[in-house]
Amino acid sequence: MCGIVGYIGTNDAKEILLRGLEKLEYRGYDSAGIAVVNDAGVHVFKEKGRIAALRQIVAEDVDGPVGIGHTRWATHGEPSRVNAHPHQSETARFTLVHNGVIENYEQLRADYLADVTLKSDTDTEIMVQLVELFVKKGSQVEEAFRQTLSLLKGSYATALLDKQNRDTIYVGKNKSPLLIGVGEEANVVASDAMAMLQVTNQFVEIMDEEVVIVTRDAFTIKTLDGKKVERLPYTAELDASDIEKGTYPHFMLKEIDEQPFVIRNIIQKYQNEDGTVRLDDEIRGAMKAADRIYIIAAGTSYHAGLVGKQLIEKIAQRPVEVHIASEFLYNMPLLSENPLFIFISQSGETADLRGVLVDVKKKGYPALTITNVPGSTLSREADFTLHTYAGPEIAVASTKAYTAQMAVLTLLAVDTAKARGIELDFDPLQELAIVSSAMETLCDQKEKLELIARDYLAVTRNCFFIGRAADYFVCLEGALKLKEISYIQAEGFAGGELKHGTIALIEDGTPVIAIATQEHVNLSIRGNVKEVAARGAYPCIISMEGLDQDGDAFVLPKVHEYLTSLITVIPLQLISYYAALHRDCDVDKPRNLAKSVTVE
Repeated sequence: MCGIVGYIGTNDAKEILLRGLEKLEYRGYDSAGIAVVNDAGVHVFKEKGRIAALRQIVAEDVDGPVGIGHTRWATHGEPSRVNAHPHQSETARFTLVHNGVIENYEQLRADYLADVTLKSDTDTEIMVQLVELFVKKGSQVEEAFRQTLSLLKGSYATALLDKQNRDTIYVGKNKSPLLIGVGEEANVVASDAMAMLQVTNQFVEIMDEEVVIVTRDAFTIKTLDGKKVERLPYTAELDASDIEKGTYPHFMLKEIDEQPFVIRNIIQKYQNEDGTVRLDDEIRGAMKAADRIYIIAAGTSYHAGLVGKQLIEKIAQRPVEVHIASEFLYNMPLLSENPLFIFISQSGETADLRGVLVDVKKKGYPALTITNVPGSTLSREADFTLHTYAGPEIAVASTKAYTAQMAVLTLLAVDTAKARGIELDFDPLQELAIVSSAMETLCDQKEKLELIARDYLAVTRNCFFIGRAADYFVCLEGALKLKEISYIQAEGFAGGELKHGTIALIEDGTPVIAIATQEHVNLSIRGNVKEVAARGAYPCIISMEGLDQDGDAFVLPKVHEYLTSLITVIPLQLISYYAALHRDCDVDKPRNLAKSVTVE
């Protein structure tokens, strides 16, 4: 979580850092700070809250060509000005920002810093104090920096300034993402390339346990033991306009509306000239060779994985298990003889998934990453990658990345079926095109969905979502969307499970949103609705054309039965959006959350 920026060049760093942090605010927004270096020294500005609050306290008359900045999602120590980054050493010679979690910081403090008075409650401050300690003991700064990093257990992405050497930024990384950007008479540091597109689109990946010495005109990559590493920049294929809201009031609404175009983009990217699905031969071979597929994911991507399981099993007839990454990491089940692991992550940086991937690779099993960021850590370290082509997703609550994942999983299932000689009775790309049109139709019905949100959710304190078969998986995602941005206690259930205990929570007026798009369980889910209505619930049925009945609150356009999840989620996204809006919640930046979960 958290976000780092750094700049060293010929322009004033202050505004570049602030604008960069604004692009990274999706990664954390508990507090923020910058440090700017000039001939007078290092000037640090920190504030609790958003970047806008930081802007208000940054002195206009302070400028300088070098600086670092940080936006925080708190792990150690409450959100406050004192705990905000950057942190400084005891004499203020060194200034440092850090993403990640230092697991052994208490032991390091006891072993090395018993005589140092710490100012904050963070694990980060240990790092900057250690650098100064080793310099006082005679080490050169680079050596002290590498010595400090070698002692750390856990994850870190970090940038260090030295008041006595104002022409250098010292950078290090392990498990937490960080990039070097190469510009004209300037180099930059960023957790995400889009933070520094204002300076350059040329970026260099930093691998785990590497340090980088960054100056205005050059950068040098080394391993922790001092060996030099050569690595060329790559071009970040991002359009700065893609990360702007434009005329939309919120990124989330913009990204909901972009979903039809994302599906069309996926069709274009994965279509042969003859209209068939195009996937890499090696991916096809790995899927065909596997006796069981293990999907590893978290949060919204986990919900996409549940849909993917159903698609792969029904279309390609291969057994699939879906596991929450943080549980699988410490409680791996008995595996089949020839497994294939699929890792699903919007950012490609999710720490729990990477932990599983590292373990899987040690065991020699093949791995495929499905991600929206092709140059991400999970993409680089897996054997294969499928890109979702969703474009930058800024809102913390995922929308278009989720539907893109399901669309790519559909194509993976179709391609695997073809490789196994299974004849399909539908044209998957044509059906996805129908889905994209249905998505447009749904996005044009915002007013009706806003009325549903206002009617059912404006004042409630809890809400239940129920569905069966594929609809149940969408209910899990709908509940997550509602709880994370509106703070309504929401839960998704398989329709038949309510009567096994949870129905005790139904009170007069409790909203129950039911999804009914699966013909073979349509009557069953409607029976569940009658059960909760009889106990005072306020039911809202969202059905599909052809299965709809009088009294249904909303009717979806008809799509192929395998692809209903792609459109069923659209009204739930919009209902959640409007519920949050009418409850005066911060839609794009819900409390306590961050977009990329890069710590365990």
